[in-house]
Amino acid sequence: MKVIAVIPAHNESKTITEVVKRTRKFVDEIVVIDDGSKDNTGELAKKEGAKVLVNKQNKGVGYSKRKGIKRAIFLGADIIVTLDADLQHSPEDIPRFVEKVKEGYDFVLGSRNLEKYPWIKKFGNFCLNNL
Repeated sequence: MKVIAVIPAHNESKTITEVVKRTRKFVDEIVVIDDGSKDNTGELAKKEGAKVLVNKQNKGVGYSKRKGIKRAIFLGADIIVTLDADLQHSPEDIPRFVEKVKEGYDFVLGSRNLEKYPWIKKFGNFCLNNL
């Protein structure tokens, strides 16, 4: 099965190289959507072997994900994995998601494990979510 990662990115030059390098081990292709970045996010992703789509201006994560998913389908993806470009998602979890799809699941969704979060971050998230 062909697995393609879709990674929307906006001004992520500090993390995109690591994200692409770590993701490459678990997928057949990587599509990075440079969402109007003012830095060299797209160039760095391309240097690491990702296919890069460019939004000339920032269109938002939803638009960029849809654009990347359409490209992944065009490229013949059997499984599409989306990741954030800021390392909030661990590329090392990709095999677990792919395995579930191979077991017959149509859709697999992951979330961050908040049990390992420091209490101050939990408190901050709580406050911001309840504004």
